Amino acid sequence: MASAAQRRIKSISYAKYGYMFILPFFIVYFFFQLYPLLNTFIVSFHGNGLNVDDFVGFENYKTILFGGDRRANAIHETFVTSLKNTIILWVGNFIPQLALSLSLAVWFTEANLKIPGKGFFKVVMYLPNIITAASVAVLFLQLCGQSETNPGFLNQFLSKIGVVDYDATSKKYDVIPFIEGVWQPRGVIMFIQTWMWFGNTMIMLMSGIQGINPSLFEAASIDGASSGQVFRKITLPLLTPIMAYTLVTSMIGGLQMFDIPFLYHRGTAVNEDVQTIAVMIYEYFHAQLEQSKMGLAGAASVLLFFITLVLGCISFYLTRDKDEIAKKKQRKKIAKQLKQESKQFGGFSV
Repeated sequence: MASAAQRRIKSISYAKYGYMFILPFFIVYFFFQLYPLLNTFIVSFHGNGLNVDDFVGFENYKTILFGGDRRANAIHETFVTSLKNTIILWVGNFIPQLALSLSLAVWFTEANLKIPGKGFFKVVMYLPNIITAASVAVLFLQLCGQSETNPGFLNQFLSKIGVVDYDATSKKYDVIPFIEGVWQPRGVIMFIQTWMWFGNTMIMLMSGIQGINPSLFEAASIDGASSGQVFRKITLPLLTPIMAYTLVTSMIGGLQMFDIPFLYHRGTAVNEDVQTIAVMIYEYFHAQLEQSKMGLAGAASVLLFFITLVLGCISFYLTRDKDEIAKKKQRKKIAKQLKQESKQFGGFSV
């Protein structure tokens, strides 16, 4: 029989201490994220410019999605172009990022490979992730250069190996337009995003691989399976949950991409070929009062929220564990059959 002290210990609830530890997060979230989020929904139903206090209903959504007059059509085209740029930039950096991260994760976790300095390489590959995106954007802007007289390091290097022409008389370079054009700046931004985030993705995939039961790999090795067969039949299927998480988080970050496309500009003007929805929203919010498009910016933010939500749900659906779902359905079916059988005996199971 339990003593009084044991009963008193069992009666103590430690749940309140857990709530106390997570309370600061909810306080910060409420004041700095929840209120702005709700206010964005409210602003999206109001006017623009000097009429920002006027309630206009779904007029801003109609303008962004369908256009109308010449001004509305321009806003609609800007939104469509920004959405296209956002998707292109995200897909263009996520595919090589995932391929590179997965290859390195498998390589670093291979038990048969004795790689010297493995920890050092992991740290070095993760380092770009801790550098601020704004600093990286400015760095690459200087590396790529903007003019014939200020070609940047890359064009100077290419001139030394004979790829870019240099006129010694005028001291001008026939620069490769890393900033001008359509695909040149897109390619640079895709490279920056891949370089910055592949280390983080690699660490997550490595944790997923190390969480797989080692006996599965040992059994495959005993059966004579090749490395490719182990990767296709064991590693990839069991990595589905962590890859789904990587896909969704990368998609959310990619659709909200702002700092690098905004700072990687032509002079002082935003590059329209890499303008994302986040950049468009920022420009609408920070325009002069007479030209302010607060309502349109709010509506674009809400649309971006729902686009992210829909794509996230689709990603979770496509990457769901089909075997676990089938087992769950089977368990429900068995439980239902047992319940029906128990009713046949007056509610008593035999």
